[in-house]
Amino acid sequence: MAGGGDSTRAILFALGANFAIAVAKGVAAFFTGSSAMLAETVHSLADCGNQLLLLLGMKQAKKPPSPDYPLGYGKAIYFWSFLVAVMLFTVGGMFSLYEGIHKLQQPEPLKQWWWAAGVLVFGIVAEAVSMRACLHEVNKARGNRSLWQWFRESRQAELVVIFGEDLAALLGLVFALAAVMLAVITGNPLWDAIGTIAIGALLIIVAVFVAIEVKAMLIGQSVDPARQQQIREFLDARPEVARVISLITLQLGDEVMVSVQAQMREEHSVVALTDQINAVERALKQGFPEVRWSFFEPDVKAGV
Repeated sequence: MAGGGDSTRAILFALGANFAIAVAKGVAAFFTGSSAMLAETVHSLADCGNQLLLLLGMKQAKKPPSPDYPLGYGKAIYFWSFLVAVMLFTVGGMFSLYEGIHKLQQPEPLKQWWWAAGVLVFGIVAEAVSMRACLHEVNKARGNRSLWQWFRESRQAELVVIFGEDLAALLGLVFALAAVMLAVITGNPLWDAIGTIAIGALLIIVAVFVAIEVKAMLIGQSVDPARQQQIREFLDARPEVARVISLITLQLGDEVMVSVQAQMREEHSVVALTDQINAVERALKQGFPEVRWSFFEPDVKAGV
């Protein structure tokens, strides 16, 4: 995978955890009447659907190039990732806000609150396992970068989405548990409504940040800065290349397109120049397996 993390593993962990949690939350919401629990049930069901969409997007992205799509279908995963961010905003965040405001206006006492507490504790444990699996893959990709820097620079849309979803889900469960316990301790059901609103606000914030990152990939981003620097250093070190004039990269899902304008050391023989370019391109694709397409323009100065 682009960036080094196994997105499929992270998605499957998240799907299994969210399905189990959704069932447990639904049972607890029915017995307790908790709006925070209901919001979390909807959130987990939406997450299950989101993860299936990501798996669909990853499958579509592997389709081979065609005459209509000469650079392949790799960017399909960006579309599905953006759709997941939109669903996280609407189905998760906006519904939670609506439910919380409704309960704020018409508060209802909790029934059999221990159901909610038990399910939320189970959910926190299950979501923590999913988050741990996701972080394991994220750590492969981020190297020495901070989580925030990786999030801003990653070109692995599906892993960015899963990380955002897992983080929102784990924090949302903590908010819901705090809301339920405060409502029980104080005897004031308004805490349940406040917790639901907090969950909605959290989901909206995470969805916006995820959507911003995926939108950039959808428009067309270069490979992440560290990888681009490695490609430039590789080209600079090649004996056939006198000087790299410009380097353009484009991330296309798991694959990359590279366009190079460079001054070559061979300037007299067309055959020798072509051999040099072919040698550089072969070495580039061996050193950087994600490079699927390369376009090499020999030149002597920029802008020509």
